[in-house]
Amino acid sequence: MATVSKLLLLLLCSYYSLIVAHAGEHSSYITGSVKTEAVCSEPKASPSSSGGGTVALHHRHGPCSLAPTKATPTFEEILLSDQLRASNIQRKLSPATNSTGGAEKLEATLPTTLGTALDTLQYVINVSLGTPAVSQTVMIDTGSDVSWVHCQPCSPCHSQADAIFDPSTSSTYSALSCSSTACAQLGADGSGGCSSSQCQYIVRYLDGSNTTGTYGADTLTLGPNVITGFQFGCSSAGTGFEDEKTAGLMGLGGDVQSLVSQTAGTFGRAFSYCLPRPRSPAGFLTLGAEGGGGGNFTTTQLFRSSRVPTFYLVLLQGIRVGGRDINVEPSVFAAGSVMDSGTIITRLPPRAYAALSSAFRAGMTQYTRARPVGILDTCYDFGSLTTVSVPAVELVFDGGAVVDLDFDGIMVLDSCLAFAPNDGASSVGIIGNVQQRTFEVLYDVSRGTMGFRAGAC
Repeated sequence: MATVSKLLLLLLCSYYSLIVAHAGEHSSYITGSVKTEAVCSEPKASPSSSGGGTVALHHRHGPCSLAPTKATPTFEEILLSDQLRASNIQRKLSPATNSTGGAEKLEATLPTTLGTALDTLQYVINVSLGTPAVSQTVMIDTGSDVSWVHCQPCSPCHSQADAIFDPSTSSTYSALSCSSTACAQLGADGSGGCSSSQCQYIVRYLDGSNTTGTYGADTLTLGPNVITGFQFGCSSAGTGFEDEKTAGLMGLGGDVQSLVSQTAGTFGRAFSYCLPRPRSPAGFLTLGAEGGGGGNFTTTQLFRSSRVPTFYLVLLQGIRVGGRDINVEPSVFAAGSVMDSGTIITRLPPRAYAALSSAFRAGMTQYTRARPVGILDTCYDFGSLTTVSVPAVELVFDGGAVVDLDFDGIMVLDSCLAFAPNDGASSVGIIGNVQQRTFEVLYDVSRGTMGFRAGAC
């Protein structure tokens, strides 16, 4: 398999037709609202593909959240946690990464919801687990593989919006044995050992949080779709989730333990989602997304790492600000960028970020600069303004695909440029969930493409 870096030669030697995904009217400036009221209602749009059931995707702490939290972290705390996550992704992918690249499948569509009320900028869906089915509100994460929920018995028990899952009351639950293939697939990093012949798992996150318990299987209900034998962690202990009201996490990564991999036989190896902007109604998560990037999608090549199969990578070719290319050669992006639903702020190689922020500031001279907020150093004081105009920002991907960002994909906190430089020496970028807002992002693993459809939610 060719490495992502070697694909730079292909970019320089090939010619493609230009396809643009617009989040709004294409112009050198984009106008957006600040200080608007929250709105909670049904999704404004449906996924591009047909069929399947529908369940909402929500932001974990937004106005439509099914599992709100009591604590309100500062945005600096949120950015610190985000930086730890980004650093962990980049550490796992260093040095260079490698790439990899039927029959009609069923489809399941689940509404997703943004919840920016507490500014944690994570997204949740509602599923059901067990027999009888127990509703569980879980975060979605393309940077994780092992799914898990909080389980009984627990002491003390986690405070959450849904009933804590009790495997002893489900007629279809079974703990996986230590000798099972699923247990072996957890690997050394994910194995929590063996207890009473039952497989134990552990997931450690770089922000210090972790979860551990029994690795088991049960029936998972996604809207009208029922998945038997779904493997997940039954968390009996963990730290770092004390202030959360979610029931757990659903992994959408590329390794064998993820929801996407486990349901590939039913839905195929393609999925998509739309992450709504702050104060907006629900988006959606679709398993078995059809279309292969055709139709209304603009597409680029999707790469995989053989060393870290969890992550999905794309190759940036450049960035435009106000309709003009920033002064950075494509080789700066040659290590690739992870498309990640769990990282908030997009990380760029330092040279690319410096050029982007310089060009953006040059187009914002009419506004007063404000102090930095954590890792965000390009911030503005908009005072009593309710609408502002900022330079349009376009991401140019391998193959000529251009993604014209929504206003809420450019600014965060209504006042800061939502990009930051990589921490340390890593050259691997990360496309965070802020930049993905309002687009249907299609991960077509079978075809090896990543697609973008503007205005999807």
